[in-house]
Amino acid sequence: MAFSAPLYICLYIYKYILHILCIIAYTSIPEMNLPDLSEIQKIRKKLGLSQSELARKSGVSQSLIARMEAGRIDPGYTKVLAIFRVLDALHRMETPVSEIMSAKVHGVSKSETLESAAAKMKKYNVSQMPVFENRKIVGSLSESTVLNQIASGAEIRDLSRRKISSCMEDPLPTVNQNTPITAVSPLLESSSAVIVVEKGRVTGIVTKADLLKMLHR
Repeated sequence: MAFSAPLYICLYIYKYILHILCIIAYTSIPEMNLPDLSEIQKIRKKLGLSQSELARKSGVSQSLIARMEAGRIDPGYTKVLAIFRVLDALHRMETPVSEIMSAKVHGVSKSETLESAAAKMKKYNVSQMPVFENRKIVGSLSESTVLNQIASGAEIRDLSRRKISSCMEDPLPTVNQNTPITAVSPLLESSSAVIVVEKGRVTGIVTKADLLKMLHR
């Protein structure tokens, strides 16, 4: 198919500009500096991972991990990047819980009413609270606790005047500030929050939202 001279020149200029833009885009991509491959085995053992566990989490074969650690293969950048990303994420999970906890712990007294507790939850934008008696945690209260009371047929007016002690649940699990996140994560599977205690004093609280923030750092 024949092109007129002006159209041919326009197509040539367009291709030339596109070529230049591709070169600029390629050269502007930052190169990630990865640790030496010899570090894989050191980090893996420090985290207590087997070769097969690391391979499964990274989406590569166990034989590839073994050959890399033995120095018998020079793998592609993508696979190395996947492995180090997994190691980095697992390393972060060994971070002490004190680095992700919320230092402000809003609680309620067991002698308060559910109406008072609901007002505090709204004010502080929380969905669960520890219940105190003489500065000691004796239970917990969550939005689901109140909703379960309503679902069981309780009248809203009567429920609002009810004492927290009449419907509070078991205390939230507690850990100390040096507890690694890997130990806290399983607790959050069955509990809405975990209380951080140091020398008998409440110093923080960790929720599932705090854990998710850690994964996005």
